Amino acid sequence: MLYSLLRPALFLLDPEPAHALSIAALKLVPGGSQSQGPLATTVAGLHFPNPVGMAAGYDKDGEVPDALLALGFGFTEVGSITPLPQAGNPKPRLFRLSQDRAVINRMGFNNRGAEAAAARLAHRAGRPGIVGINVGANKDSADRVADYATMVRLMAPLASYLAVNISSPNTPGLRALQDEGALAALLDAVMAARGPKGPPIFLKVAPDLEPADIDAIARIAIDKRIDALIVSNTTISRPQLNSPHADESGGLSGAPLHDLALQRLRDFRSATGGAMPLIGVGGISNAEQAWQRIRAGASLVQLYSAITYEGPGIARRIVKGLERLMARDGFASIAEAVGTE
Repeated sequence: MLYSLLRPALFLLDPEPAHALSIAALKLVPGGSQSQGPLATTVAGLHFPNPVGMAAGYDKDGEVPDALLALGFGFTEVGSITPLPQAGNPKPRLFRLSQDRAVINRMGFNNRGAEAAAARLAHRAGRPGIVGINVGANKDSADRVADYATMVRLMAPLASYLAVNISSPNTPGLRALQDEGALAALLDAVMAARGPKGPPIFLKVAPDLEPADIDAIARIAIDKRIDALIVSNTTISRPQLNSPHADESGGLSGAPLHDLALQRLRDFRSATGGAMPLIGVGGISNAEQAWQRIRAGASLVQLYSAITYEGPGIARRIVKGLERLMARDGFASIAEAVGTE
């Protein structure tokens, strides 16, 4: 209710300063994490108090993971973080599409680099709560596979899980790492860098994939023993949009991504045969959509753009709604409901 009153004023700000303001505000929130409740679930050996997570991109530098957990998220994913600091793409690079309840971004992995993030995240060592680290490669890197291996080695001691992001549309050539040969080589390097006792490895894929790509990625991910797939990142496609910034380049997220991301989740569920956990992302803004994603095969869900429109109470509202929907449909646990549509 309070956020709905504040939102018009916040939307008078350009999106990037508004985002920075939200991070600053969260630094005032006491950290905390959720206790185990009826939605608790286990994925890749990790025990999640609920299946609703904050996706990467919001807390790029790992500044407020514990505050996000205190808002009701069952887990949060910081990053993407690259080995060296980089400014990202020229501004403006972040656009609200208010009429479509969407966002277009072409940020370009702007972050302060691995050294700064590692120092910051080391200070929360020993605190409860699942904090994943999303890793990327520098735009001007001569060897992007080496960048990912470096990031995995650096961040493994600090991460509940590591998410390998090869699906951002805003770093030229990055999505080529989803090609069959390149992906196999990348995952070999990543798994070697992690070592036998490192955290789970999740792979984040794009929604803009052909059926053959989906089959190849699923096959390689299973063969390389990846722990989960995150489906999906933002899209370069453009459904019918009504907002003034609809023609901006970059990745589209929010409500218009919903149907495409849901279909890709179903595609990967079919391609993996249920042999690998999936994390559903894209266009989720309420409990019914989160529940649909779980029934379609997601063991966990994530959101980001929806918090722009729904406010910081969104995680608690979705969690409460999922409890109701799980009871309504007669399931004893989230795990029992996965893939039952």
